[in-house]
Amino acid sequence: MARTALITGATGLLGRQVVKAFERAEWDVKGTGLTRAKPPTILKLDLGSEADVAKTIEDIKPSVVVHCAANRFPDKCDNDPEGTRALNVAASASLAKICAANSIFLIYISTDYVFPGTEGDAPYEVTSTPNPPNLYGETKHEGEKAVLAELEKAGKQGWAVVLRVPVLYGEAEKPAESAVNVLMDSIWKAQEGSVNMDHWALRYPTNTEDVGRVCQDIAAKYLSTEDKTSLPKILQFSSEDKFTKYEICELFADIMGLPLDNMKANTEGNDPNASVKRPYDCHLSSQALKDLGINVATMDFKGWWRREARAFRK
Repeated sequence: MARTALITGATGLLGRQVVKAFERAEWDVKGTGLTRAKPPTILKLDLGSEADVAKTIEDIKPSVVVHCAANRFPDKCDNDPEGTRALNVAASASLAKICAANSIFLIYISTDYVFPGTEGDAPYEVTSTPNPPNLYGETKHEGEKAVLAELEKAGKQGWAVVLRVPVLYGEAEKPAESAVNVLMDSIWKAQEGSVNMDHWALRYPTNTEDVGRVCQDIAAKYLSTEDKTSLPKILQFSSEDKFTKYEICELFADIMGLPLDNMKANTEGNDPNASVKRPYDCHLSSQALKDLGINVATMDFKGWWRREARAFRK
């Protein structure tokens, strides 16, 4: 009998690929969404309602929940701090409590933005001390702590793991779903007028398919381990491909055969007047995953985009 996985945020950039990864591994997969839910494939679920979450868990009886749902855009987080805390912290704690009560393994998706990204600090290990530079990072770190605290309170240590990932790219319904995919729009805008692009902060774009595969591997590993307290509470996964946003645009322009004369590389770092501060380098070490024997290979960034753009020259 196939095991069941429940994926929150299953209509999102990452959630869609997590669903596919578990399906490929022959799990029975259920997803939840809110505004883009399409029953019966994707169930409509308000994660802010503990009663609704408890009923969904009771109906589906999953072996694992992968919690992808989050407010993950830093600027949007700053514009709605209350809503962001409700989803990223309170709803995550509530979900963890319900999972603990039902002996369901939980994977909480977190971010590299829990770290300050100060020059010279990276790479960050799972044991490094978080110090988020913005509200998004703060709420995700608070979510991490809340999830693990609920498991400890219930005496279910080891039944949840935090998985931190960096900026993601992949198959998108629209470019704006990803801070990487949307840069393809920027090179088209640069054909018509001047575009200012960050050439300061370092990013490690990681493919959503790879993250989905790793989530399934983590679930299989933890569920097959009797003494889950012997396993890490926090894991990290990142590509080793390193780019500034400007360098990604250069790569995209090369793939598309377009000039980039109108794009200005901005090397000044954070604008002192900006409400959201971006870290310089939050590179995550994937060593803890390697130590578990989990495959941390990632897709070739340039190769993936050549295929996606149907650009096979060179």
